[in-house]
Amino acid sequence: MYFCARIKKSHKKNNTMASNRTFTMIKPDAVKNGHIGAILNQITAAGFKIVAMKYTKLSAGKAGEFYAVHSERPFYGELVGFMSSGPIVAAILEKDNAVEDFRTLIGATNPAEAAEGTIRANYATNIGENAVHGSDSNENAAIEGSFHFAGVEVFA
Repeated sequence: MYFCARIKKSHKKNNTMASNRTFTMIKPDAVKNGHIGAILNQITAAGFKIVAMKYTKLSAGKAGEFYAVHSERPFYGELVGFMSSGPIVAAILEKDNAVEDFRTLIGATNPAEAAEGTIRANYATNIGENAVHGSDSNENAAIEGSFHFAGVEVFA
């Protein structure tokens, strides 16, 4: 009984922290162009703590599953092809106001519209190959982080 109560308490604590976490991927274009280190440096310099990270490659099936929300959009096939074209770096980041602050740090989806000094302004080449993914809500951050990481792979 003590063990079960302890698990529930621990689970509750992790749910509370979820609002302070976001998910990101350094996309194949930025990996191919050698920007992993610079992007991670910019992320940590902005006060984010990396609590999970892996270098991996998405299959077309996994990329399609991850971006299923866009399956009816005309760019879906191109997006899946791009995201499965090479390795990515997936990471869960922690900081107060993580989702909103990270969205500000990465800049607009279209790098031509991204504010100076943002990750996309610095490293993206176009709207389709825009260097990084960032969760757009606390709920999606939790879903996306769980897609890539088991609980034992996340460290606080």
